[in-house]
Amino acid sequence: MSKLTLADLKKLRDEKKKEMVKREEGKTTQIIIGMGTCGIAAGAKEVFDAFLDEIDAKGLTDVAVTQTGCMGKCHVEPTVEVFAPDMPPIVYRDVKTDIAKRIVNEHLIDRKIIADHIFDKPADILK
Repeated sequence: MSKLTLADLKKLRDEKKKEMVKREEGKTTQIIIGMGTCGIAAGAKEVFDAFLDEIDAKGLTDVAVTQTGCMGKCHVEPTVEVFAPDMPPIVYRDVKTDIAKRIVNEHLIDRKIIADHIFDKPADILK
């Protein structure tokens, strides 16, 4: 393995900084991915990466993508909790990479809930 130069290290630092900005809390929209062992086994890492890629592709800057431990919903992993302004908090189930992209485009951008993947929702949207 070759040694890294100072320029290599600076480039790597800058790349990682860009990735970490997407994980900062305090943004108006939050996406929380269940990354317990069951979530990871079900593909949560790939889902996490798909969210980051799609958020980049759409130029969204006020979305934090974070992870949590086991959400206790092993039978419907990967699970993703979404908090967006002026929308009810939603937990999506069985989220694969294609559904992650739909969540970014339909839920975050178009402001529509993806009904076929809801696991949990507040009672007030059942009316």
